Amino acid sequence: MEHDELNRTLEAILLVAVEPLPPRLLAELVEEPVERVEDALAELAQSYERDHRGFVLARIAGGARLQTHPDLAPYVERFANREVSHRLSTAALETLAIVAYRQPVSRGQISSLRGVNVDGVTRLLEQRGYIEVVGHAEGPGQAALFGTTDLFLERLGLDSLDQLPPAAGFLPGPEVAGDLERDLQSALGLGLEAGADDA
Repeated sequence: MEHDELNRTLEAILLVAVEPLPPRLLAELVEEPVERVEDALAELAQSYERDHRGFVLARIAGGARLQTHPDLAPYVERFANREVSHRLSTAALETLAIVAYRQPVSRGQISSLRGVNVDGVTRLLEQRGYIEVVGHAEGPGQAALFGTTDLFLERLGLDSLDQLPPAAGFLPGPEVAGDLERDLQSALGLGLEAGADDA
């Protein structure tokens, strides 16, 4: 297949694809080597960026997909105006974050970290396709262990879990934790008792 024809063919396939397409699948469809398809995808991505197009060729969840340019998100969101029912609750987002960072993880472990029962939330996340059972724990009961799915990566625009921001960035530093502990002790009157003991 000629160079320009390959680029046009890949572009046409990506335009109608709902999910990111792995280069290996694209290579099978166009009957070309994977390396040639990879080169063509990189060239297409560069040309869209160079021409300041309203869309990009993104590498997500191990595949390639055409999607709107991130700079235009406010306008696209305004157009899409997603229904509230598709949004996740705070509880669901917290649970999803725990699964993403601690996977594979059981319901019991998630409940322990959140301090509440998460059966309903994990069922919802499974139904939405963001998490799935990836194994079972050893020992009594062999609890199901959950991990994130390719759909999770796709919705976040990530190619792999390695691109998740470090969890440490969302946790307070030791100085903040110390201040919080002192504030709690003070509020509970523990600081006064400790002072009295020292005297």
